[in-house]
Amino acid sequence: GADDNASGTAALMELARLLRKTKNLKSNYLFIAFSGEESGLLGSKYFTRHPTVDLSKISYMLNMDMIGRLNDSSHLLFIGGYGTSPAWAALVSSSVNKKVFTLHLDSSGTGPSDQTSFYLKNIPVLFFFTGIHPDYHKPSDEAAKINNPGEVHVIKLIYDITGRMDGVNKPAFAKSGDS
Repeated sequence: GADDNASGTAALMELARLLRKTKNLKSNYLFIAFSGEESGLLGSKYFTRHPTVDLSKISYMLNMDMIGRLNDSSHLLFIGGYGTSPAWAALVSSSVNKKVFTLHLDSSGTGPSDQTSFYLKNIPVLFFFTGIHPDYHKPSDEAAKINNPGEVHVIKLIYDITGRMDGVNKPAFAKSGDS
């Protein structure tokens, strides 16, 4: 559907475009869209079990799953994986525009999305999500229902986080007490 997960796929492509235009990047970036998430994280599990790059070289994983329905009244943005690195607290709090977002933070690195496969390989993760809605897994999850300005805000936040992490040493991994 348009939110699950064309919104995340569009954000992935836009983030890649923005980073490509950014001058003097110090880090390399790997952009991957996985399939089979709802059938047991098949794509991300396969990648982490048969990586095309050395997993020890992956500093962190950002997952954008269903980020197209930021609620105009609550502005609620769910960020999971907050506890998977001690670096995330300061980074997220300094990056978030509190006039744009009301945050729901979850320390867990596991959940029903692809960040779990990376967390289980001791890679810090952040999972961005604007929430379940009545159109979840229904044909009515249509493009006209995407909150485009809200999704732009989410992408800008993720771009800012990525920019602040550029050239920084790999953040320390922390078990989040859920595995």
